[in-house]
Amino acid sequence: MTYGYIGTMKTQPGMRDGVVAILLSGVESLRELGCESYVVSMAADDPDTIVVMEVWQSKDHHDASLQLPEAKEAIAAAMPMLTGEFSGRELVVAGGLGADD
Repeated sequence: MTYGYIGTMKTQPGMRDGVVAILLSGVESLRELGCESYVVSMAADDPDTIVVMEVWQSKDHHDASLQLPEAKEAIAAAMPMLTGEFSGRELVVAGGLGADD
């Protein structure tokens, strides 16, 4: 079943662009890992909040991607720039652009 995730993270003041760069650094390899859509956005009403929207072939594909050494390195690099304020929601994807059904 197609899996979706929307997450937000709050950055330390002035660190947003650095975290966005880290989040976007490995996107070219995501499709081969089972990712259908991966969008990194900045909240229009808060200069320190990032929103990531993802669609994966399955939750297993998503979870496996987080175990890769490069993903763990990216997370470790971003963590000092974050406040620790996170939110997330798992989704069952019904369809749409960027969502193979």
